[in-house]
Amino acid sequence: MNILCTGINYKTTPIHLRERFAVPSQEVKKLLNQIRQIEGLNEAVVLSTCNRVEFYVATICPQLSVNEIQNLLKDRAAADSSVRWYHHTAPQSVRHLFRVVSGLDSMVLGETEVLGQVKRAYAEALGLGATSRHLNKLFQNAFRVAKSVRSETLITRGPTSVGAAAVELAEKIFGSLSACKVMVLGAGETSERTVRSLLSRGVRSIIVSNRTYDRAVQLAAEVGGVAMRFDHWQDAFSDIDILISSTRAPHALLTEQKLAPLMKRRRQRPLFLIDLGVPRNIQAEVNNLEGVFLYDIDSLQEIARQSLAIRRQELNSCEVLIEQHVHNFVGWIRRATADHPYLEHPA
Repeated sequence: MNILCTGINYKTTPIHLRERFAVPSQEVKKLLNQIRQIEGLNEAVVLSTCNRVEFYVATICPQLSVNEIQNLLKDRAAADSSVRWYHHTAPQSVRHLFRVVSGLDSMVLGETEVLGQVKRAYAEALGLGATSRHLNKLFQNAFRVAKSVRSETLITRGPTSVGAAAVELAEKIFGSLSACKVMVLGAGETSERTVRSLLSRGVRSIIVSNRTYDRAVQLAAEVGGVAMRFDHWQDAFSDIDILISSTRAPHALLTEQKLAPLMKRRRQRPLFLIDLGVPRNIQAEVNNLEGVFLYDIDSLQEIARQSLAIRRQELNSCEVLIEQHVHNFVGWIRRATADHPYLEHPA
């Protein structure tokens, strides 16, 4: 019995092609049933995310399985010859899955979201009866590998985006973010991502103010906040804890002179300012005021860059750990095949 992985991902296939092969949850059951009808194949898991579509199967005929799986999906390709599938058999297929769940094959090195995605894909296949001895063993091992990599290395250490860096700094300043109130000036893409990062860590109260009021209303609705007209944003200033500014104003909206009297009304409560504007929206001198913590986009990106550098240094340690687990799993496959040779030649 062999473990086959065939698929496409963000490294091999652009998004306009990947999205053709994405498998909606309502189609997974039908597709798994079709795959398991392929001769010599009786176990399958479908992993479909925004960055990858992969099929993991236990088969005695890897090449036949590859051909038949692609045949099942041919209508999605619309005869586009630029789609490049990769095909791995053991031990490379095992190594590939272990790297995927550990975040080593992700766009953002060491990210953890993919582990949850793989767990859900496996749980769905398991619930549908599409897995058995080999894939159950493979995926259960994969989850142990991911835990080992994360606990024994620094691969997940530190923020890797502006939004994540802002969240980490906010938690250092305030501790829990559940009681923090956030104001967003300007409704650009980077500020939206930063707001969503804060929401993921417990922020519940958000005010959105934008020169175009309709855009403020739209973003406020998307993040569960309230909209405020741009010429009134200072009215709510004494109540907020975090300000995210990303307007296109040609001059500073917030200066030391403007902020000083506002800080007096805050009664020593700290204020975290995230300036994502270019040119900058907040005068650097506000950092001279007690209780004010100002970070601009360059300083946040530098924090993220340093974190990524640390993660890259951990790659070798992660690969060594994974290789040990790959060796152990491939050894198990060989022993299982020796104990049950009929698995190689079903009737």
